[in-house]
Amino acid sequence: MLRPWRSISSLRRVRAFSHDAPPAGSAALSRIGIGEDTKPVTMKTSDVMVKALENENVEFIFGIPGEENLDLLDSLRNSPIKLVVTRHEQAAGFMAATVGRLTGKAGVCLSTLGPGATNFTTAAAYAQLAGFPMMMITGQKPIRMSKQGSFQIVDIVEIMHPLTKFAKQIVDGDLVPSLVREAIRVAEEERPGAVHLELPEDIAETTTEAHPFPVYPVRRPIAEGKAINKAIEMINNASHPLLLIGAGANRKRTQKMLREFVDQVHMPFVTTQMGKGVVTEDHPMYLGCCALSAKDYVHVSIEKADLIINVGHDVVEKPPFLMNFGKPPLVIHINFYTAKVDNVYFPQLEVVGDIANTIWQLKERLKDHPPKWDTSFVMNVKKDMDAHMLQGVDDPRFPLVPQRVVADLRKQVPSDGIVCLDNGMYKIWFARCYKAFEPNTLLLDNALATMGAGLPSAMAAAILHPEKKIVAVCGDGGFMMNSQELETCVRLNLNLTVLVLNDNGYGMIKWKQTLGKFDRFGLDLGNPDFVAYANSYGVKGYRVTSADEYSKMLHECLHTSPKGPKLIEVPIDYTWANEILDVELPQLFQKRKSEEAAETAISKDLASAAPAPKP
Repeated sequence: MLRPWRSISSLRRVRAFSHDAPPAGSAALSRIGIGEDTKPVTMKTSDVMVKALENENVEFIFGIPGEENLDLLDSLRNSPIKLVVTRHEQAAGFMAATVGRLTGKAGVCLSTLGPGATNFTTAAAYAQLAGFPMMMITGQKPIRMSKQGSFQIVDIVEIMHPLTKFAKQIVDGDLVPSLVREAIRVAEEERPGAVHLELPEDIAETTTEAHPFPVYPVRRPIAEGKAINKAIEMINNASHPLLLIGAGANRKRTQKMLREFVDQVHMPFVTTQMGKGVVTEDHPMYLGCCALSAKDYVHVSIEKADLIINVGHDVVEKPPFLMNFGKPPLVIHINFYTAKVDNVYFPQLEVVGDIANTIWQLKERLKDHPPKWDTSFVMNVKKDMDAHMLQGVDDPRFPLVPQRVVADLRKQVPSDGIVCLDNGMYKIWFARCYKAFEPNTLLLDNALATMGAGLPSAMAAAILHPEKKIVAVCGDGGFMMNSQELETCVRLNLNLTVLVLNDNGYGMIKWKQTLGKFDRFGLDLGNPDFVAYANSYGVKGYRVTSADEYSKMLHECLHTSPKGPKLIEVPIDYTWANEILDVELPQLFQKRKSEEAAETAISKDLASAAPAPKP
């Protein structure tokens, strides 16, 4: 006998699939095998779970199954979804998050209960802070009757709540289709992030008549006309406007509109670390990347600005500039969602809606009478910056300086090649010096900034784009946190090159330790023979022994060697590079800034164009 709520659920399904359904819905239902005359089909809940994931166009599931996932594993056996077994759950989570980052569709990862599930927490934070859509599926002991007490049981759903947008335990097979649909929807909608579903083993083995929900397209809202009008007024009244492109612009297809906007109105632009490549960085109006929060060449241009049009920026990134009350610049916040205000970011105008549409509206309004701005100062700063960026690109010193590491790699990687960074001192130099010519071709994490993500990110990129040149750039510390995934690379025959930049220590923290005038302590490492280590997995290993060897090895690995994973150990020394950051750049910043005698001010016209604060 059916329980009353089950009957109501069935009635709702009949109504949803009635003759009154729109044609698009009927077509969608047909695609998943449901028609007007379809009789209820009883399936195992784990089978329905897999069907629901197939319905969401999930192509890969990364992870390590356990005994609590055996029903789900068996259901995956005959599915077109490819199961990618990794050597650690954290790596699986990073791979799923990178799939989300590159496709905009939720990447999926799988683990067992307890220790397997807790290994997902860093990857969950990685996806959540950076805005990468990702779904985690974890197992659990039976919830209706358990014969193992509390063995391995941790409240994973409760753990995941502060790390995700959505976390639920599945307590009935009938709920699987709606929970999968809702979890994926929440993961992918702005602002994207991590979601979690827990499937207990006794629920997975039950049967249900539930079936996947059809997926209908959703159009994002567009910005209000009054906000567009106010933005146009502020832009027209600015003397030194600057466009700043952040991570949100890299998540959706905004490249075309932003490029047309820059070309049409000739507005100088800078990027955050995670906004690199949205507009090609060989553009004449590109002024640089905010690799640091202050006192770099790019900050001379930022401090000159009286208005910043901030597109897709999120305060989760290390601040590219700091706002001060009553001082320039004023800020227009353009994003899918409202600004998260803190003590260094409080925009005067928020234009909320689809970014590409907002930029298109601004472009169309400005195209007949584009404003005329004096960009001579920032263009002269750009010339100085471009000359400064040539420092060290052919430096013969060994171990290599980071500028040489970046420059030689940039020459060997095609414009559509993908370079995935781990986290370390080299990230600053890649952000400053590596020009990205296309969106999402330099993947770095400036949100959680976790070590250990570089290799798994490159693996996901290689799986999605086997035709492209893929490079993982890791420090010796970060590489060893997930180096076991070299075996996964070999097993899958992934075509990627791993650079291990070896300074025998935690270089970023050493820099901070020295800068803070602390005694040197606790940050030196002993490392394995990286070439022998790579060879032991079946990965061809190389070791650079002179500066000139580095480029030749890169060329061989990327262009002439057989398909498969390779590893290059690159000894690196940050001593000179750190002096540039600590001494030379602050002096150059102050000198260049002082050359502009008059301080930038907010004109009366711009001040009056900005919205008045609420009383």
